[in-house]
Amino acid sequence: MKKHSARVAPLSACNSPVLTLTKVEGEDRPRDNVVSCTVDGQAANGGATGAEPDTGRRRLRCCVKITAAQVQKVLWGVAMVMCVCSSWAGSTQLAKLTFKKFDAPFTLTWFATTWNCLFFPLYYLGHLCKSPERQPPKQRFRECCRFFGEDGLTVKVFFTKVAPFGLLWILTNYLYLQALRKINTTDVSALFCCNKAFVFLLSWIVLRDRFMGIRIVAAIFAIAGIVMMTYADGFHSNSVMGITSVVTSASMSALYKVLFKMVLGSAKFGEAALFLTIVGGANFVLMSFVPLILYLTGVEYFGPPGDIPWLCLCGVAGLNFAFNILVNFGVAVTYPTSISLGIVLSVPVNAMVDLYTCEIHFNGVRLIAVFIICLGFLMLLLPEDWDQCFIRLHAKIRSKREEPAEVETGPGSSLNWSRRARTSMSNFTH
Repeated sequence: MKKHSARVAPLSACNSPVLTLTKVEGEDRPRDNVVSCTVDGQAANGGATGAEPDTGRRRLRCCVKITAAQVQKVLWGVAMVMCVCSSWAGSTQLAKLTFKKFDAPFTLTWFATTWNCLFFPLYYLGHLCKSPERQPPKQRFRECCRFFGEDGLTVKVFFTKVAPFGLLWILTNYLYLQALRKINTTDVSALFCCNKAFVFLLSWIVLRDRFMGIRIVAAIFAIAGIVMMTYADGFHSNSVMGITSVVTSASMSALYKVLFKMVLGSAKFGEAALFLTIVGGANFVLMSFVPLILYLTGVEYFGPPGDIPWLCLCGVAGLNFAFNILVNFGVAVTYPTSISLGIVLSVPVNAMVDLYTCEIHFNGVRLIAVFIICLGFLMLLLPEDWDQCFIRLHAKIRSKREEPAEVETGPGSSLNWSRRARTSMSNFTH
């Protein structure tokens, strides 16, 4: 069994869309195991008729193994959908509640981003538990630093390849929190889903990715949803400012992802953990003066340390941190699509909470806007060869419908049925 090794682009914000992940080596292939079992069984039996039951048992064991592995991955996917949805929706709702007692969005952004310092220590603990070759912390750190180049993490590399992404990270989070102060959580979470459409447009323009008509349609849906969402609130100042903030936040998140892919490429899990830790440490060291300046100038106000709702602040930061862990490293146990579904399902969860707390009025325009934004998000999850897959599936279903029913009678019917059953099992295992 080969080891898993994945490369991942760390996400740009606590409430950012699903990660872009590429498997580079060592993926388990249970279907190959099925083929080898069948071939080995036939080779060992030499084609003898008396050995066919043994070959059938081997095939059945392989089928059960495949089914168990697939069921396990699906169950992990369901758990991942629930965890991603609850962490994102929970952080959004708790941040909205926190602003009633602590109206300082940049200070909250700075506090939550500082928690990124925990990424690499937690990764190293996992390395000690799982890796057969345990490396000292300094050696592991140096190996992960090769991600930045042959010279590792230098001052020049930090200011040219790390600091810009840290700035985009902070802007994305800050603008998202600013939007929560102006409009309800349902609109904010739905509008932020447009960032996947912005990623496609930027990738098509900057990275020269493949053009796909259905993704252009999805981008049009996203833009139409933004316009309809603005119209639903009547174009008053708070609504326009809130929608502008969250759309700009989505744009910053998309810019982060595209620039990361263009400048740094993709990162393994250890490299991604180190990168996020450096972003959190740089935020703590270099940006600590900003909340102090905002407090002294009266832009943001918070009382003495005893009056600060530390429980709410730690709750928001902890949920954001959990969300980033799930989105960046959850692909190790399940499909990337499960993570994306968790993000889009947080929209109806936020809607139910807003409806229960009477903080939103669902008119027809708002419902249509939320629906087409979520529909565009789901359309962007389709693979590049989705049309070919659809054509093959349609042709397969059509051929099965057109097959004539064969009814055999007579002495040879039992033997013929047995042969057809073995053929069916062989097709299934392969």
